[in-house]
Amino acid sequence: MSEISLQTRKLGKAAAWVSAILADPRHYQIAILSSLILFGVFHFAFQLPWWHVVGCLGAALGTQAIADRAVGRRFDARSPLISALSLTLLLRTGSITLSIAAGILAIASKYLIRWRGKHIFNPANFGLVIVSLLFTSAWISPGQWGSAPIFAILLLGMGGIVTGKAKRWDVSLALLGSYAALLFGRALWLGDPLAIPIHQLQSGALLIFAFFMISDPKTTPDARLGRVLYAALVAVIGFTIQFGFYNSAGIILALILTAPIVPLFDRMFPSGRYQWPEFFASLKGVSDETITTPAE
Repeated sequence: MSEISLQTRKLGKAAAWVSAILADPRHYQIAILSSLILFGVFHFAFQLPWWHVVGCLGAALGTQAIADRAVGRRFDARSPLISALSLTLLLRTGSITLSIAAGILAIASKYLIRWRGKHIFNPANFGLVIVSLLFTSAWISPGQWGSAPIFAILLLGMGGIVTGKAKRWDVSLALLGSYAALLFGRALWLGDPLAIPIHQLQSGALLIFAFFMISDPKTTPDARLGRVLYAALVAVIGFTIQFGFYNSAGIILALILTAPIVPLFDRMFPSGRYQWPEFFASLKGVSDETITTPAE
């Protein structure tokens, strides 16, 4: 083989690797969530001990490895890494044991709570809510992100990249649109200035939730109409919890409360089930189909 042919082959292989990496939305999400953690620690001065991060990551990855082996599946670190990073962003506790417990619960829920081959709960949401409800020394901390306009614009841009790659921008926009309508309606009803709902919509926690939690393609309804209706329902329940029961984590609690009815949306609006891109299949030149037809 000539030197030119060898170089061409190497370039082609490198291009295939890059293409396979860029095709999977999980790679973007891991990079963005990691950046948000660093941004939170160094800009917002989060009190986030590194051993809590390591404990949560290790627990999530270890649980995934054990569960994958138990069901005879090849271990893939990407999804549990996303769940652990999401937990790190919103869970606050002084106990490393609870950080580890949250990581274990998050991943275990994928394997233990399923319906027709699809896990019901968003793993990070499940671990976050269960640990915060069971233990007073753990809590959800949505207010830590503030509501700076520049940070909101940054999150919108980064979140748009992830949801666009995963083809789940619809559920994020439906949630934000529904929540915005409720906030503006409340402001008009109370006679508040519109600057208040505008400020509320710039919440970093709300945007992180919209683009990095509810947009999970494995736990949202399969059909677009189902996703839009589901996002509107989550917005209504979250709004009610926040302003009716005065709980700032209302939108996060709403997701775990509504997750069990996702199978109903799938039944009402049947569509193809989402599958993550196959990395090695892409390298072999196999067509990378992310949507499969539902089983008969």
